[in-house]
Amino acid sequence: MPHPFLQLSSRISVLPVIHGSGDFAIEVRRVMLSEEFDCLAVPLPWSFQEDVERAIGFLPSVTAVLQEEPSSFAATEWTPESDFEEDEDDDRAFSYVPIDPCQPVIAALRIAMQEHMPRAFIDLETARFQPRGSVLPDPYALKQLPIEKFAAGILPGIPAPEGQAHDRVLTMAARLAELEQRFEHILFVCEFAHWPWVKNAYQSRAESQETRAEASDASPSTINHQPSTPSDDDVEPTSIHAVNPRTLLFLLGEMPFITGLYERARAELDDDENLTVDGIKQLLLATRDRYRDDLGKRARRISPQLLRTYLKYVRNLSLIHRRLTPDFYSLIVAAQQLAGDPFAIHLAELVREYPYTELLPFESLSMGIDRAEFPDGDVVEMKSRLPGPPVSWTNLQLTRRPPKPDREKFAMEWNPYRQCSWPPEDEKIERFRTHVKDHALSIMGQDLANSEKFTTSLKDGLDIRETLRNWHTGDLYVKVVPPSRGNLDCVVMLFDSPADPREYPWRITWFAEHHDESTLSLFATDFHDDVIGPGIASATYGGAMFLFPPRPIKDIWRDPQFDVADTLEERLLLAACTHSRERHIALLSDAPPGIAWRRIAKRFGKRLVHVPLAHFSQETVGQLRTFHVLNGQEVRSYAEHFIRRV
Repeated sequence: MPHPFLQLSSRISVLPVIHGSGDFAIEVRRVMLSEEFDCLAVPLPWSFQEDVERAIGFLPSVTAVLQEEPSSFAATEWTPESDFEEDEDDDRAFSYVPIDPCQPVIAALRIAMQEHMPRAFIDLETARFQPRGSVLPDPYALKQLPIEKFAAGILPGIPAPEGQAHDRVLTMAARLAELEQRFEHILFVCEFAHWPWVKNAYQSRAESQETRAEASDASPSTINHQPSTPSDDDVEPTSIHAVNPRTLLFLLGEMPFITGLYERARAELDDDENLTVDGIKQLLLATRDRYRDDLGKRARRISPQLLRTYLKYVRNLSLIHRRLTPDFYSLIVAAQQLAGDPFAIHLAELVREYPYTELLPFESLSMGIDRAEFPDGDVVEMKSRLPGPPVSWTNLQLTRRPPKPDREKFAMEWNPYRQCSWPPEDEKIERFRTHVKDHALSIMGQDLANSEKFTTSLKDGLDIRETLRNWHTGDLYVKVVPPSRGNLDCVVMLFDSPADPREYPWRITWFAEHHDESTLSLFATDFHDDVIGPGIASATYGGAMFLFPPRPIKDIWRDPQFDVADTLEERLLLAACTHSRERHIALLSDAPPGIAWRRIAKRFGKRLVHVPLAHFSQETVGQLRTFHVLNGQEVRSYAEHFIRRV
């Protein structure tokens, strides 16, 4: 039984909702399936009833029911300049009803149609609709609060209606009173901004009728008119329109991906009580899979720890915006900050995808915020008959991948005789080379370390292992690490070993542009396959050899003396042993060098110092592996506008 607080009378129950909320759509379903009602009243004019109920039959495909408003013409004086002014069609305006599965009113009508329950559209017919948005608490609070407490909590903040909104309230109260004469148990689904004033108008009407009856009994000549009800306007007929799937974000109350999850749960009879939050988790996992499929080995590792940090960040952003659940903007901002532009772009694209987009026999329109574009290019003003919380545009800078036709054009314009690197990435990889070199030098020093009994100094620290081994003697042992002898002028990095030659067809030797750069020989993916801007392409390191200080050498990939190598890695090692002037060579790889590699080094009198790749952050290594090739040094002036941070 509905709470007395939400009853207009013994026959009329009110269910106030927030339009465009999946949580309130679930609450509507719970109330309608747990109680016995013989009529459903909704805050829409009767002129919309036929097309709205017909459009509901096309669900889960989303449509919109439009009603054009009469044009307004203003008389102006003629001027010579007015003959040259272009006519503007922006005066056209439409009011519309979004046929949204997560719209509580649509959900109520959908259930009523399935249960063959009478439906009443009781709102005032208005030729020019005046929408009134309202800022309300996050609907997710309904998970912890009964609907009557939720309604009572926001009651003091609901302003009194004025103008057309007041006329609508009076009309709905009057028509509810009429329905009460024909039905025993009526459910009225309306927005929070209206329900307390509909209740006041209904009670005032009832009191007026009682006063009129008493006055009539006491003095038949007394005239006490019942409060007048505003008259309906003459309106245009309605029409059903399909909606461009890429613009559903501007029509639906919930994000299209989340709305699709609600519909899938409904079709498969799954639990959908907590999809507002659980749907975000499914969205992240689906985005991660698409991100990996698109970027492959260049993709940043989206670990559970990163997702946990992301969700904390999203929670904090939501609280800053005074919300319990995240909005679209918060999700994208957090993704950009923690995982880079490509992941944020994949997330934004997946959020907009709605799986149930069948081809419907209606004219399609593209939605925007309070605007829509028809196929003929006409842009009109749009007013929702079921307005949700107000929305606005917010700027967010994301560097997205150019469309395929543009990438093909950039590839055709590529000059094969001009190529260079991008300096910011050169600095990063050179710093990493220095770090690997220092790490290798420390490993060389550890090989020379020994232990001795403690006398007067701890030297380089207590040697726990040796002390425990001689515990029975009672002596302490300390480490003695002498300074490393020798230096390193060659670093070999093998990011993917064993490397597939078909995956890394691009092999080249680059010479230093200045004294702070190394002579670099590398094998990588073909940059021609990933042209991301005019004269800008992306590639991924498979392996590289760095010689520092830089020196001129013959291109190792065309030098016949290295043709004896069977693999790309062996060719790099042969070149490193040939061109290195020091005895030691730093080798960065996943696994220690095998017998074949050590034989190559021994033949040249060299020694490989293995630096495990696992000693470094996999996220950092993944970012360093992706680099960009520019088609000439002049491209460096604008390359930053096209390069995406992976």
